[in-house]
Amino acid sequence: MSHEEVRIGVYICHCGKNIAGAVDVKEVRKFASQLPGVVIARDYMFMCSSAGQELIAQDIKRYKLNRVVVAACSPRMHEPTFMAVLQKAGLNPFLLEMVNIREQCSWPHWDEPEKATEKAKILIKMAVERAKKLEPIQIKKTKVTKAVLVIGGGIAGITAALECAKLGLKVYLVEKKPTIGGKMALFDKTFPTMDCSACILTPKMVEVTRSPNIELITNAEVVDVDGVPGNFRVKIIKHARYVDEKKCIGCGACTRVCPVEVPNEYDLKLGKRKAIYIPFPYAVPKVAVIDPNACLRFKGEDCDKCAKICPAKAVDFNMKDEEIEVNVGAIIVAIGAELFEPYDVWEYKYGVYKDVITNLQFERLSNAAGPTGGRIVRPSNGKEPKRIAFIQCVGSRDARFRENCCVVGCMISLKHAIIAKEKLKDCEVFIFAPEIRASGKGYEEFFKRARELEVKIIKAFPSEVRKEEDQLVIYFYDPILDNLFKLSVDLVVLAVPLIPSKDLEKIAKILKIPRSPDGFLLEAHPKLRPVETPTPGIYICGTAHGPKDIPSTVAQAAAAASEAASMLLKGEIELNPYVAVIDEELCNGCRVCESICPYNAIEIVEKEGKLRARVIEEKCQGCGACSASCPANAIRIKHFKDEQIIPAIKAALI
Repeated sequence: MSHEEVRIGVYICHCGKNIAGAVDVKEVRKFASQLPGVVIARDYMFMCSSAGQELIAQDIKRYKLNRVVVAACSPRMHEPTFMAVLQKAGLNPFLLEMVNIREQCSWPHWDEPEKATEKAKILIKMAVERAKKLEPIQIKKTKVTKAVLVIGGGIAGITAALECAKLGLKVYLVEKKPTIGGKMALFDKTFPTMDCSACILTPKMVEVTRSPNIELITNAEVVDVDGVPGNFRVKIIKHARYVDEKKCIGCGACTRVCPVEVPNEYDLKLGKRKAIYIPFPYAVPKVAVIDPNACLRFKGEDCDKCAKICPAKAVDFNMKDEEIEVNVGAIIVAIGAELFEPYDVWEYKYGVYKDVITNLQFERLSNAAGPTGGRIVRPSNGKEPKRIAFIQCVGSRDARFRENCCVVGCMISLKHAIIAKEKLKDCEVFIFAPEIRASGKGYEEFFKRARELEVKIIKAFPSEVRKEEDQLVIYFYDPILDNLFKLSVDLVVLAVPLIPSKDLEKIAKILKIPRSPDGFLLEAHPKLRPVETPTPGIYICGTAHGPKDIPSTVAQAAAAASEAASMLLKGEIELNPYVAVIDEELCNGCRVCESICPYNAIEIVEKEGKLRARVIEEKCQGCGACSASCPANAIRIKHFKDEQIIPAIKAALI
């Protein structure tokens, strides 16, 4: 830093009463005004408002400020806001230091105003000392590849791909399964409108295949991602389908002659499929696929019935996995979620009694394309049930499994109850739930519709399900009547939650993006950047981010596509400014930093006959792992150098 006179402005926000309710803002302002280097100190009701921002901008020019300290809320919330103010006023935006006196002072010390005020003073004192050592940073930019990779072909991935394609971007849509459509393809109807799920989804699936900007890659998975934001190199393994997609006409002749039957995963194992199969009638692409784990040919037997009968000669037992590499500027993760399998919820006997099923299994029973042609029957005997009970929160809101609400369970059970009442005219339907959560648009009306159909809501959690002769008996305690009851039914449907996909951990590691404590992908900011990740150029949407219904999934997918497109259509991307810097005089090329960097952003090069570390700025995300591990103390992170941090620490201790 040069020997220029440091002129600091300190701005303290009341945040309504969020800060001023516990912190004596006037006293803190007076304290700040007396700190060395501070030229002006002000407090204002809402510093982030247009008036508050204008106040700072005017002061920068009037008092010739060259450093600004803002004491307000979390930097994650409004640091970009105030950086923009500095830039507009002609000051480098990185000469801003923010102090979080809301989350770190007023909120945790709400009942201790004196301590909250004293802590705010100390934090501002630290910020002022750090601000003195801040240096201007110039943001670098790099050209981007105008293409998008969408991982996952459910309704979220389909929506994101179509939205990007409409804007003229090249899209690679990668789906692990043989068909796109995801969980929505298994549904009969969607709430709250009770529209036919296939009628909504199928046109979208077909539109994907017709878009000239979308390259659909099914039966495939992403195995490696390299490169930098705006220019990613992606390796994809397309698994052998053993059926030529270009030749297959989807006639289904092969499936009719195949002698092997195995449980059908698309029917949640309530039905059977052949070793060569088309997942469902409206699958996209409508191309057969061979399951090598079931096919007799792959078990050493001489069976080729499917190959002989195929009129298009599409069956190819010698097909191999194919490696595909694509270059993209942005990645949208939409791999969806899985359903909790309630085997460990021992009290409800899932997996023990055939007539205890999950809500998605009920969905397949009610679907015309399902294993029973849309007939709701008891799996044990194929007869129509006279009494059905839906049990809520099985595996959710339960400290043994998942403590959070499953978000969609109440509405799914209401939908299923309505379907049951409409298809089975004399059937009694019960829903066991502590309460019904119907918070979405049109959801309360949906709840009323179920009540009008005489669906009975029992505000209790069943304690156990037992079998007595041909009936399932549910034991439950009614807290209102303070008594134990039992109810005999023919079919029990468990409302299970969405849980992170088995592939989520692998994808998170490949893309180097974090996960939240519940296991789902973590967004960059829950309010301001809900579809972005901390890694620029990588976006998330749908149930990979957390449990949500179809409308929310579609909205978030469109938002992710919009964010990706807005970045790519500019033609260039701003690089992370907080990158590592190597002091070549201290570096001895020991490779510790190279081995520890999670972003592969450091390489060892030979310079003047000696090995030296070099930072690839396009990859560096400024995590600081290299700096913390360097034995020669040769690495610093811009904006977080020792000479900037240590004065702040000393200010807190003196």
